[in-house]
Amino acid sequence: MTWLVWRQHRNQVYIAAAALAVFAALLLVTGLQIAGQYRSARAACAASHSCTNLASNLTLGSPLLSLLVTLTVVVPCLLGVFWGGPLVARELETGTNQFAWMQGVSRRRWLAVKVGWVLLAAAAWAGAVSALVTWWSSPANALNQQNFQPGQFDIQGIVPVGYALFAVALGIAAGALIRRTVPAMAVTVAVFTFLRLVIGQDLRSHYLAAVTIIGRFGQHARTPTGSYWLISRGLVGRDGQLLSAPPLESGLSVNGVPVSEMPAACRPLALQNPVKMLSCLTEHGYRGFFTSYQPAGRYWAFQGIETGIYLLIAAALIAVTAIVVLRRDA
Repeated sequence: MTWLVWRQHRNQVYIAAAALAVFAALLLVTGLQIAGQYRSARAACAASHSCTNLASNLTLGSPLLSLLVTLTVVVPCLLGVFWGGPLVARELETGTNQFAWMQGVSRRRWLAVKVGWVLLAAAAWAGAVSALVTWWSSPANALNQQNFQPGQFDIQGIVPVGYALFAVALGIAAGALIRRTVPAMAVTVAVFTFLRLVIGQDLRSHYLAAVTIIGRFGQHARTPTGSYWLISRGLVGRDGQLLSAPPLESGLSVNGVPVSEMPAACRPLALQNPVKMLSCLTEHGYRGFFTSYQPAGRYWAFQGIETGIYLLIAAALIAVTAIVVLRRDA
């Protein structure tokens, strides 16, 4: 059965291996150059005692290459569409599954071997891509304190493996339920994208309770250290309520709070006299500033939590596939 799976999918393996080899060669060559550039810049700024401005003065890698690395976020979805979607759907659509069953291969073994190998391949491929991206991005992570930021979090560490296993399991389950290859591929894209957006944008920040720093006006503001993830910031209101700013608000702001949302009497002072502006805010009942964030030290905890979520969903989808295939009439 393993030999049959290899014969059926070896072309996909060859294409994936070739693409990975090209990608690895590109990242290894450019990654070594970027690492050397970063070390040289660090040595130079250390000698001149100007490393505090390094992040604003140094650009690592070309924009095109950075875009290519960012686009690896779609790798798990592609694996789900092109490896998971057709795996069972094509067999049921063409009826070739019955040929295997008539040769003495049970449905259970047929499904276990096909699903097991494709999940293993997806985990290995996604893990290799993620390892390359994590290594390549390490100078930029150190320079910009970025690896906990949405967008970078999704393409580094172990979470891409969870995404890939979920995507492939989703494609397999969709194929088993729909029994048509193209519709199964379309459903995989839609459901994968939807869940990734919901979990990434709405749930991720709540895996662990955020740390909140509150400082009164005039006090020296404490700043989180390392690659922390800023959740929200704003003003402390009259009753101690935290008044956070809209995340996409543009224009003049104080600690992230748009001046347009402050009392009308305090707005002109934002540019004219910031000290009087703080006094004005105090007179209107505002108590100080706050910052809510996820500390840099929680990075791997968040990676593990999110990977676990997707692994659980993948396991449930494989269970659904098994129930459908083992109980449905051929």
